[in-house]
Amino acid sequence: MAVVTAYPPAGALSEGRWPAVWRRVRRIWHNRSAALGGALVLAWLLIALLAPLIAPYSPTAQKVTNRLKPPSAQHWFGTDELGRDVFSRVLHGARVSLPVALAVVAMTGTVGILLGSVAGYAGGLADEIIMRVADAVLAFPSLILAIAITAALGPGLLNAALAIALVLWPEYARLVRSQVIALREMEFVSAATALGASPWRNLFVHILPNALPLMLVKISLDMGNAILLAASLSFVGLGAVPPTPEWGAMVAAGRHKFFEWWIATFPGLAIFTAVVGFNFLGDGLRDLLDPRLRRMVS
Repeated sequence: MAVVTAYPPAGALSEGRWPAVWRRVRRIWHNRSAALGGALVLAWLLIALLAPLIAPYSPTAQKVTNRLKPPSAQHWFGTDELGRDVFSRVLHGARVSLPVALAVVAMTGTVGILLGSVAGYAGGLADEIIMRVADAVLAFPSLILAIAITAALGPGLLNAALAIALVLWPEYARLVRSQVIALREMEFVSAATALGASPWRNLFVHILPNALPLMLVKISLDMGNAILLAASLSFVGLGAVPPTPEWGAMVAAGRHKFFEWWIATFPGLAIFTAVVGFNFLGDGLRDLLDPRLRRMVS
């Protein structure tokens, strides 16, 4: 008797895949904190893109007659000691803080992932050297070491971003190393090796893609951490150079003006909401990508 095999029509696999992906994405929005984080991140991204269109005033325009005005219908967040509109400066501050955080995470992730991958897969002397350097960096508090590096390089956003990247890369290296060590012993890697795959192909094609979900969670969490560190460096005068509308520098400008509370309060709230947004979003991505937690949030 002839056996007839029924093949699924073209596109059936993709039609079954996308509903599954959509169901996983929807799980984030069932998590209230993750939904709040995603909304905050999306809001700040839109503000950063549209700040020149929605800001009522120039962030650097000074007007002596408007010095230290409290919040009003004309100036929603009040004005600072130079008569600049705080609301406009907070909006434009998103165009400074978010790109700096993105640059920090890009540099940190690239260096940390590459070094951690080499340490975990090659082992031996390379592993010892990379991990001992990472341990030396991690031995110092992140903020103190970032301040020291920025002070040596000189004030400025670029130097601040480089200093933060030099401080944070060991966390990525250690995390990727642990993932690579666990994955390189898996059966699919042994099978690829038996079929003639080179070590570099095993690392970049078979191992790192399986470590990517954990890296996405780390990147999301570090976006908030980078924003906070960059604001801290600007607060002590080592980050943004005036008159750049950066949130940390704006908080520093209002720290001694107790009765003009709006100068430091609103940029401080901007830092708070952006950091909380990325942290909550990172928690949601962890719940989405960790198989052990999917059942808890489904």
